[in-house]
Amino acid sequence: MLSKFLALSRSTHGVLDIAMAGFAALLWLGAFPPLPVLAVALVTALAGYTAIYALNDLVGVQADREKFAGTGVNPGYSVEASALRYPIAQGKLSFSAGLAWFAVWYLVALVGAWWLNPLLVVIVLAAPVLEIIYCRLLKITWWRVLVSGLVKSLGPVAAVLAVVPRPDPALLALMVAWLICWEIGGQNIPADWNDVEEDRRVGAKTIPLTFGPKVAARAVILALVATIALSLALPAMSPLPLGWAYLVATFVAGVYLLILPGLALARTHDPRSAARLFDRASLYPLVQLVIVTAFVLVRALN
Repeated sequence: MLSKFLALSRSTHGVLDIAMAGFAALLWLGAFPPLPVLAVALVTALAGYTAIYALNDLVGVQADREKFAGTGVNPGYSVEASALRYPIAQGKLSFSAGLAWFAVWYLVALVGAWWLNPLLVVIVLAAPVLEIIYCRLLKITWWRVLVSGLVKSLGPVAAVLAVVPRPDPALLALMVAWLICWEIGGQNIPADWNDVEEDRRVGAKTIPLTFGPKVAARAVILALVATIALSLALPAMSPLPLGWAYLVATFVAGVYLLILPGLALARTHDPRSAARLFDRASLYPLVQLVIVTAFVLVRALN
């Protein structure tokens, strides 16, 4: 039974997204936060991502049923390849049980946010509103990709506010822009590309469907190049002495995880290439976390 709830919340993907929040916190603080803050922040992040991913399936259940009627759920990507994907739409989990699962985790996220920094409650309250807007725009406009980027940036922004109560707004905006570019080029468009036949069935408005593969591929490459360019400005946010070693490491990570699979997608226009890009891009937060953790450890040992 637990596996169905974990599939509802896309637990593997959620854990990888938590790495981006961890990266943001370490980058801005330049050190590990006190243990109580770290523990509460991890629980709060886990609860938040678990709740919002579940909400996505709850709000979009009708569209998901239409998309996969008769053909079943498509194979998906490595990080979301479980046969239990969309368990409510598949009739393997009741809507009421999914709603209860969302409510419990959302309450945990609210309590944790209040303990860390009352300002975080605003972010926790905004997250489901933006997620609902994103889902409702499926058949209306491809501009929903911007809403997706905002939703994905809320976790890292909350992580920053948990450890740096008054961050520089301009630098925070720079980080959000970086996150939006990564989400659009590495996650949203590739996911829509992988689901293009199912989305066509329900009349969805996505970039691959609206503009075709050539334009979608250009949008992917543009967003991924912007991601790498903006990543080179991230050291401005950190008290860590992030020099050339960091810039080289983050550049290489971006090229390997984003640009190379992005170019493969632009060359082949194959949904399988879109799935591979999605998988590689999903590992980008974890690699960024590993890189910044290494610098934090070096500083702590010196």
